[in-house]
Amino acid sequence: MASRVENYLAHLDRLSGGVEPRFLPVTSTKEGLKGVTIIAYRDLPADLATALTYGLSLAAHPHWKFGSPELCLSVRSEDDRWAWAVGHLAESLRGSCPFSYGNTIDFGERISPESEMTAFVVFAPAVLDSADCRIDVSVPGHEGHDIIHLAGMYPIHQAERQYIGEHGLESFWKLDWDPYDVSRSPAI
Repeated sequence: MASRVENYLAHLDRLSGGVEPRFLPVTSTKEGLKGVTIIAYRDLPADLATALTYGLSLAAHPHWKFGSPELCLSVRSEDDRWAWAVGHLAESLRGSCPFSYGNTIDFGERISPESEMTAFVVFAPAVLDSADCRIDVSVPGHEGHDIIHLAGMYPIHQAERQYIGEHGLESFWKLDWDPYDVSRSPAI
């Protein structure tokens, strides 16, 4: 009988075509919860670094009625700080942040020396089909009761975070910007 994490990893293995990821652990600061693991891929898809979390969905949040999130980041960079930042946010904010579409999250400092970006916005992962973002990780006999929804994390500038707060995610998303380019100028 496959465990919850084994069901999750099997889904990621299917999506990646069997590409071997790197596993980067983030120690738990939450009593009673295991740490968060970052599952990191290079050049998947081509020329992007993609990282997903596991461990955020182990927490509870009142907004999570039909499943719980894990995070997905895809950027054009070889700097692992982007993956570590998402893993750190998943671990430190689990239980307090819903990671709902449109949420902006201030990292509090530059995420990487290669970029001026200091925040993230949550939206659907652009590198995955929507059907692949809903993962039933239930153990046999309980299908449909333990669902993980993958949520995309997009690095943004502080000015863009303020713009989203004032004008909404839809208005920001329609601007001319590359969601994978960590060295881009602000879109506003």
